[in-house]
Amino acid sequence: MLCSKYSNVHFKTERQGIQLQIKVVTFNIHHGKGTDGKINLNRIAEAIEESEPDLIALNEVDRYFSKRSHYLDQVSWLAGRLKMNAAFGAAITIKKKKGNMIRQYGNVLLSRYPIVSEKNHPMKSGMIEGRSLLEADVLINDKPLKMYVTHLSLNPRRRNKQIEFIASKIKEDRSPVVIAGDWNMKRGGKAWSTIAGIVQDCYMAAKTPSNTFPSLRPVMQLDYIFTSRNIEIASVEVINKIPAASDHLPLMATLSLI
Repeated sequence: MLCSKYSNVHFKTERQGIQLQIKVVTFNIHHGKGTDGKINLNRIAEAIEESEPDLIALNEVDRYFSKRSHYLDQVSWLAGRLKMNAAFGAAITIKKKKGNMIRQYGNVLLSRYPIVSEKNHPMKSGMIEGRSLLEADVLINDKPLKMYVTHLSLNPRRRNKQIEFIASKIKEDRSPVVIAGDWNMKRGGKAWSTIAGIVQDCYMAAKTPSNTFPSLRPVMQLDYIFTSRNIEIASVEVINKIPAASDHLPLMATLSLI
């Protein structure tokens, strides 16, 4: 939608070649509703912008969804506020019988780099709240990157099925892969083991405490960033600048692409 005039991309010279370093953030924004019960998208933006991320995976984003978020297109608002390109993947779509408004809720990718293609994959959830996998091809200084954003079910059986679908998609990819979002799972469990057998959990490389939920006193990690094994993980950190912005904290990984 919008593209920034600058990028915070960094280069490192290593023996094996030039490494391109990027920052990736994943953040469940709870449709902009903070722990104080107030909707404040500016606070969401402020919570992450100082970290200067290149790619941002967002969950629970409303697009003209309901009165709770004032029927605002939160995708366009955040893309404009952060001066980034955007891709949206609906998990819920409601079409009114009267009028042309389509109400949606789902996942978003914000990128400082061109998003050259995007596709949304609805996943069976068996619940009122649908689940989906947003797939996008991003071009970073002429280097292709496959980026996925998802938010998985709370139900273990359905979540395992969703991860099996995601795993089958990733196996088809030839470009370096990053997949991020709210996975609603614990590290070491069946769901985690399935996906971690294909891609690497950024935490396992950096060994940095990564609890993201609940935001005011985080005791567990629900939000994860995984990458293909041809991506080097330089660091991982939880961003706790504004804990009240959402019920989750943003998680950021600094990655090196060769």
